[in-house]
Formats: sequence, C-alpha cells, structure tokens
Amino acid sequence: MNTSVSIIDYGIGNIYNVQRAFEKCGVEAQLIDSVEQVQSSSHLILPGVGAFAKGMYELNKRGFVDSIISHADQNKPLLGICLGMQMLLDDSNEFVKTKGLGIIPGHVEGIPNSNIDGSSHKIPHIGWNELKPLGGKSNWKKTILEGINPGEQAYFVHSFTAFPADEKYRLADADYNGRQISAVIRKGNTYGCQFHPEKSGLMGLTILKSFLDF
Repeated sequence: MNTSVSIIDYGIGNIYNVQRAFEKCGVEAQLIDSVEQVQSSSHLILPGVGAFAKGMYELNKRGFVDSIISHADQNKPLLGICLGMQMLLDDSNEFVKTKGLGIIPGHVEGIPNSNIDGSSHKIPHIGWNELKPLGGKSNWKKTILEGINPGEQAYFVHSFTAFPADEKYRLADADYNGRQISAVIRKGNTYGCQFHPEKSGLMGLTILKSFLDF
C-alpha cells in the first residue's frame, strides 16, 4: 500500500509544525481540507489546539466527522494530536458538554488544579514529562511507541485530559504531581498523543516514523 500522509486542516492546530516534522522523517505530508481527500488518504493526522467544542464545531461544519470515523472503522492509521486526541473520545465537559468523534470510548475532563496532597499546581500542564507504560509492561512493541524507552520525555501543553472507558485503550501515561495523565491512547490503528510529537525532538520524530509503518 502506498503511504499517503494527510493532515486535516480545519482551521485549528499547529499544522505547519506537524507537516515539517514529517518532512524531517523523509515524508511529504499534505494538508487537506475536503472529505474526498480524507477518503483517499492512507495515514490521517488530526491535530488541534484550543477548546474541544470549537474543534468539534469546525469538524462538523466542514463535514469531516463521518469521513474520519469511516477511516478509523476501516482500521486505517489515524493519529490525533493534543486536542485531536481528545476529540477521538465520546465527549468532553470543557465549558459545556460536547459530543466527540466516539472512536475510542471515554471522556475528557479538566486536570484538577491541585496535586494529590491538596496543594495547588499550575494549570495548564506545560513542559516535558516522562512517558510510562501501563500494566507493568516494559516495552511498547508493535505500537507507535516501539523504539521509545519508558521514562523518555515528551512535550505537553494542555488543561484537560482523556479518561478512556477501559484501561486497555491506555498505551502510556504521564504523572503530573500525582495526577494521572493519558499520554497515548490506542484502539486498533487509531492513536492519540496528548503531547506534541512535533515539539518533542528526536523522540517525537521516532513516534511519527513508527506511525508510518502501520
């Protein structure tokens, strides 16, 4: 199968940074803005920054929702980044409860503004944080995290976090002062990264290169 990497341009997200990151991986990623282009893509990227409701509004307005869901239903590779990851889930309570794409069961909630001992900490969660596997796993073979060692750091910027309905959808977490952050989620060939691979140096590029192998 020919690899055709497409980044959905729906008016929200650091799309050019993502595009340049794929260029560093040796792949030309095209920016797309039509349903027909989604349907013809082998590897689809859903980036995003900002509010969940605004993101879903733009996807719905531009008619992308059904085509993204169809892409995932066909088990074609799909990667959601930051807000794009959150929109893969059923819904979010950010400002007002908003329906998501429903590709990965679960919901999105705000990160508590205090750590587990009750003292306050900064929201949003910004900066480098370690990736940790779940369930005592020591590696991430046959996933986009293959080649990444537990404890390597990724760059996060977010105020809300995903809560998948089942732990089987959680591939990696990060710890923010005792608060569990879903760092990478997965269902089949649909993946979501809460952090920004395009801003996470060589580690992030390794993840994007692994995504291309699916």
